[in-house]
Amino acid sequence: MAEVVVIEFATPGAVKIYNEVNKIIGWDGVPDGDAWPSGMISHVAAEAGDKLIVVEAWESQADQEKFMASKLGPAFHEADVPAPTRVEWFSAVMNVHR
Repeated sequence: MAEVVVIEFATPGAVKIYNEVNKIIGWDGVPDGDAWPSGMISHVAAEAGDKLIVVEAWESQADQEKFMASKLGPAFHEADVPAPTRVEWFSAVMNVHR
C-alpha cells in the first residue's frame, strides 16, 4: 500500500517559494513530465495565507527520500526554504481519484 506524507510550511510568501522550488526542479506538475519523481503517485498543494500544505502519495518512503536527496533538497537549499513546521507520514487506506 502507498505511503502518504503531509508537509506543512508556515512562512510569508509560502506559495511564491513553492513556485520557485518547482521552477528550480523543472516541474510543471504534469505526471508524464521528465521531472515527475519516480515512485510519486500523487501531489496536492494548498494554501491559506502564509501557510502551505503539501500532501503526496508515494510507492514508498524510500522513493520520497531519494527524490529529497537528489532534487528537492538541493532546490530547497537554493530557494532558501525554511524548515517545514510539520512532516508526518501515514499508510494509505484508500486511493480514489475522480
